[in-house]
Amino acid sequence: MKKLLILGLLLLFSIVTKAQENIVYKTQKVWRVNFLNPAIEFEMPTGTNFTVSAAIGVGYGGGYPDLTSGGSGIIYIISPFLDLQQKWFYNFNKRIAEGKTVANNSGNFISARFITRGKSIVENVIRTSDYDFAVGPTWGFQRSYKNNLHLLFDIGPQYYFDTEGNANLFPIVFQINLGFDL
Repeated sequence: MKKLLILGLLLLFSIVTKAQENIVYKTQKVWRVNFLNPAIEFEMPTGTNFTVSAAIGVGYGGGYPDLTSGGSGIIYIISPFLDLQQKWFYNFNKRIAEGKTVANNSGNFISARFITRGKSIVENVIRTSDYDFAVGPTWGFQRSYKNNLHLLFDIGPQYYFDTEGNANLFPIVFQINLGFDL
């Protein structure tokens, strides 16, 4: 009986010790200024490992095959945009255990992304509509460095469409952004 009591206390002690090691990191509110595709972005927690981010700005984008015609060389569309992402960060505890920062939601994520572009300011193609939309899953990472420099990269397929009913699937779209966390 004495051995069983000692074994029980050791088990309880190890559970309490393990629970103290698992620090739960919660996502943070972050304002950003992005400058690769100039935008103001706000990222807001929606759960312990979840955020929603919204960016509005004016940026460069290419043309979707079924939504543009004409153009030669490097195709470009410079237009206002709205970019929304629901992110799930899955490696905060691993980063903390390795002594890496998770400040300003630095981590790897899987997301659902929605982006829309408005009427072009400058373009070298003819668009089927002044407005287009894209939605799809992404995998990505974002990092915040000591000088508040922010880096984001994500990649994934997108289903794109316009207001005229044209639509298709684009297999791989990526985003890279640099900016500053405020």
